[in-house]
Amino acid sequence: MTKILFVCHGNICRSPMAESVMAYLVKEKGIADIGVDSAATSTEEIGNGVHPGTQRVLRAHNIPLIPHRARQLTWWDGQNYDLLIGMDAANLRNMSRMIGVSEKVHGLLDWSPRPRDIADPWYTGDFETTFRDIWEGCTALLEALTQ
Repeated sequence: MTKILFVCHGNICRSPMAESVMAYLVKEKGIADIGVDSAATSTEEIGNGVHPGTQRVLRAHNIPLIPHRARQLTWWDGQNYDLLIGMDAANLRNMSRMIGVSEKVHGLLDWSPRPRDIADPWYTGDFETTFRDIWEGCTALLEALTQ
C-alpha cells in the first residue's frame, strides 16, 4: 500500500481538502492500495474541524468530506508515510525540518504540467481556486502512481 500524507499550515483548509479529493479519486477508480491522511506543520488548529469554506467547496463538487480533526505532523509520520505532500514552499521547508526525510517530501503540484504553490484560502478566501489546484495536483499524482 502507498500511504500519502497531505500537509498544510493548519490542517483545516488545504490538506483535508486534498485528503478528501484523493480519497474520492481513489475510490472512483477502484484503487485499494492507496491510503490518505493529512496533518499540519503548526499547532494553531490542533483538534479543530475542517474550515467551513473547505466543507462548502467539497459539497459543491459532490466530494465527501473525510471525518477530520486537525493534528500536527510528527517525526513518526516521516517514517510511516511513503509520500508527504505539502501545499506550498513554506510547508515543504517546515516538513523537512520536522521529519528529516526530505526525499519523501514533495509539493502537490510537482506532478502537474505547471508546478507551483497552492494558495492558502484562509488568507485569500478563494476556496474554489484552491479546489481547482488541488484537483489538478491529486489527479496528476494519482496518474503518476498508477502508471
